[in-house]
Amino acid sequence: MQLKKFLLFFLLITATKLLALDTISYVAHKPSTKHFALASKGKVANLLVSSQDFKGVLKVAAHLQTDIEKVTGTKPVLQQDQTNDKEIVIIGTFGKSPLIDQLVQAGKLNASDLEGKWEKFIITTVKNPFPNVKKALVIVGSDKRGTIFGLYDLATQIGVSPWYYWADVPVKKHRELHIIKGLHTQGEPDVKYRGIFINDEAPALRNWALDTFGGFNHKFYDKVFELILRNKGNYLWPAMWVPSAFADDDAKNAALADEYGVVISTSHHEPMMRAHAEWYKYGKGSWNYETNKDNLNSFWRGGIERMGNHESVVTVGMRGDGDEAMSEETAVDLMKTIINEQRNIIEEVTQKPANETPQVWAIYKEVQDYYDKGMRVPDDIMILFCDDNWGNVRILPKKEDRDYKGGFGLYYHFDYVGAPVSYRWLNVTQIERTWEQMKLSYDWGVRDLWLVNVGDIKPMELPISFYMDMAWNAASFTAEDLPTYYTKWAQQQFGEKYAEKIGGLLATYTKYNARRTPEMLKPDTYSLENYGEADRVVTSYNQLLKESNTIYKSLPESYKAAFYQLVHSPIALSANLNEMYVAAAKNNYYAEKGITAANFYADKVRALFNQDKELTRAYHEDLLNGKWNHMMSQTHIGYTSWSHPPLDKMPAISYVHAPEKPGLGYLLEYGDTPKWGWLDVEGDWAFSNSLPLFDNINLQEYYIEIVNKGQGELAYQLNAKEDWIQLSKTRGKTTYSEKVWVSIDWSKAPKANTIGEVELTNGTHSYSIKIPIRYLENGQGFIENNGVVSINAANYTHSQSNKGIQWKIVPNLGRNDSAIVPFPMDIDTQEPISNGAMVSYDFTIFQENEITVEAYLSPTQDFKKQDGLKFAIAIDDAQPRLININKGEEKPDWEYAKWWMESVGDHIKKSVSKHGKLKKGKHTLKIWVVDPGVVIQKFVIDAGGLRTSYLGPEQSKLIK
Repeated sequence: MQLKKFLLFFLLITATKLLALDTISYVAHKPSTKHFALASKGKVANLLVSSQDFKGVLKVAAHLQTDIEKVTGTKPVLQQDQTNDKEIVIIGTFGKSPLIDQLVQAGKLNASDLEGKWEKFIITTVKNPFPNVKKALVIVGSDKRGTIFGLYDLATQIGVSPWYYWADVPVKKHRELHIIKGLHTQGEPDVKYRGIFINDEAPALRNWALDTFGGFNHKFYDKVFELILRNKGNYLWPAMWVPSAFADDDAKNAALADEYGVVISTSHHEPMMRAHAEWYKYGKGSWNYETNKDNLNSFWRGGIERMGNHESVVTVGMRGDGDEAMSEETAVDLMKTIINEQRNIIEEVTQKPANETPQVWAIYKEVQDYYDKGMRVPDDIMILFCDDNWGNVRILPKKEDRDYKGGFGLYYHFDYVGAPVSYRWLNVTQIERTWEQMKLSYDWGVRDLWLVNVGDIKPMELPISFYMDMAWNAASFTAEDLPTYYTKWAQQQFGEKYAEKIGGLLATYTKYNARRTPEMLKPDTYSLENYGEADRVVTSYNQLLKESNTIYKSLPESYKAAFYQLVHSPIALSANLNEMYVAAAKNNYYAEKGITAANFYADKVRALFNQDKELTRAYHEDLLNGKWNHMMSQTHIGYTSWSHPPLDKMPAISYVHAPEKPGLGYLLEYGDTPKWGWLDVEGDWAFSNSLPLFDNINLQEYYIEIVNKGQGELAYQLNAKEDWIQLSKTRGKTTYSEKVWVSIDWSKAPKANTIGEVELTNGTHSYSIKIPIRYLENGQGFIENNGVVSINAANYTHSQSNKGIQWKIVPNLGRNDSAIVPFPMDIDTQEPISNGAMVSYDFTIFQENEITVEAYLSPTQDFKKQDGLKFAIAIDDAQPRLININKGEEKPDWEYAKWWMESVGDHIKKSVSKHGKLKKGKHTLKIWVVDPGVVIQKFVIDAGGLRTSYLGPEQSKLIK
């Protein structure tokens, strides 16, 4: 039911909103005299380039030639310098291609549209561009990458997905391709450099590359560079896990990157264009600048010499050996000395002032401590801030620093090896959280480099696309665009027919996976006993899998391999894994009580563990005859520390020896544990005797679980003593256990507090179970259910803005529903005044009680470094109280502080406030905007009945 409600919500949004970043299609499939016929009636327009243009442009023009053939079945001729065709596609770079410059000089193109622009392309039709040529489609770029982006943009528009190779998305076939008249452009990107970091790449990507290309050589990187550019990226930190070394492994790697126009840099701990693996191979002495300065300088000089004139951004600074922290004794002065020496080397080798060679200093982990203490570098060096490795930004520029000459970047993560537990196996990224953190970063001035750790590239296809698309359009990409993004991306890969449904699957599975990474799952992650949590998680995943199976079977055969990789496989793997851990929890739960169902769940754990292996095998061997062998080989079961286990290890299970004959027992939902446990001091079984309170507003259902204490088939009967007690069944047989649901027929129940009775018997033993009810007058707002009110933050009763400042809903953000964030995102600190920006929530409690409010928040860090981010809270007319969401976070995350380990592992942090005694009746919870960056997902009001769970209670009933 929860999944169906979400999918309905998702479809309603996507049906009414166009994506802001989505370009309007300029390709039609019906001819018109106003259009340019790229393909029509079995013929295609040929392509014309200048031999003097960039080699990368010529290479990608050949890609477009192939793409047109894939789409239409007819291959255009790629001509150079001249043509005899009446209609032609002209491709070129402003200021580099004589063909383009001739059009500019003739007034056919406007130079001001291109001159001085960064990576801009224009696609437009031109009449009589050259003598004897009647019409041309012109694809022109302001620079090399601009032209390349124009070529790939057209390829995407005609039906070639950027993921045609990396996810086997089939090309959409069309016989007719007509370019609509007009000037088509996406302008300049909002973020200057946009790239990925291939990292943590063994065993999966490394072994796949060895099988497919012979290693991380130029054949491998040819596919990587093409992928980056087709997604409108331009920047790469190459694979660097020892023994990989980009420039040393294959001399053609760097040259090919430069040819394509992909900017190469090196990771945060690999200065001066040298892979760290090269130090182990060529370095002399220790990785210690104080004791081994000359050898390190010589090593770094080699990196700059090898870089030559290739377009690069040089990483400066230094970390400890192998991406470890430098010693605590390392002083700010030493880091300054290192950077100054590195700049001297850059000047000596390039014979240019250091400020003419782009450089970046990564503020990663402990290096931020130097920055916080006031260390600064020459103002031409870009400052690369970093998240906490779990998608939470650690620090952003102060407003007074936004005009810093060198600019600011951000290093982000979709994959990480480190504490509390590595996450590498599947996509666990919610694009909504990425949007919120990157939008926050952009609005605070991070606009020069967006770089993201993508692990093995697969299976991070969706978030990679999103990250690159957002980087191009960061300023205009709104929260309202997020649901539509899933649909548009699904449409690009699979066509229109199932795009909305597939978009819903993508939005939902990534939400579920982001609740707890697969590697961090344990049998006790979700509560078996409270709020039906564990069963709800399993049911939700399996419902998702059912939806995915239905679509998979309905898709044309050509789309199934792509759908399997991008949608179905991660859902199947995740559903199986979550069910395995819940089965392990049930095995332990029943074994502790001596119930034979323990044996059933022990067998189920084994089966699901083996199913995980089978799903992996199918991905490696059956999918496209083994094209993606090794890609799912990352271990993911049985973590006991941050590091991955050598092999997947099944959760521990137990078996019990049961009596030969069946025996009747039962468990009650929320039943009290008997005084002496489930076996009393004489060794006899003991049971709870009362279900929780039922009421006429919440209309609760609670279960009686009949359990077999022995072997064989147990027959049982249930008898309701009152006619207002409803049972889902009154008799049955079970080998292990079975739940019977109890509810109340309120049309027959007395309008008073009373207790009914259900008798459970197997003919030999009988048990009496109390059914307490209470009759309540109607409440208003969110209704208390046995001492708890739970409210999803996006479902406020009333919203109030102030001077454009407000709480904004981010659809689908968070573990349960949607979230709210202060907007705009770069506001100054606000005072929680009566007419300030706020939201309020009406709720009702049914008896006087002490009240505690738990706010569930995304684990945002204090990026302002000003004593924590805050919001304000009050109930009814009480004075607003400031809540610091970063209270107690003095120890930095990179020292693996307890607060950080818990908040990133849970993907949530809780702020708790006590509000004294409230009288029964209606009340109003009020929440004010104070600081930007606060992301609230949920409120839980504890009126004396809150139970322990991972996700918290489901939202309470709402009466308007």
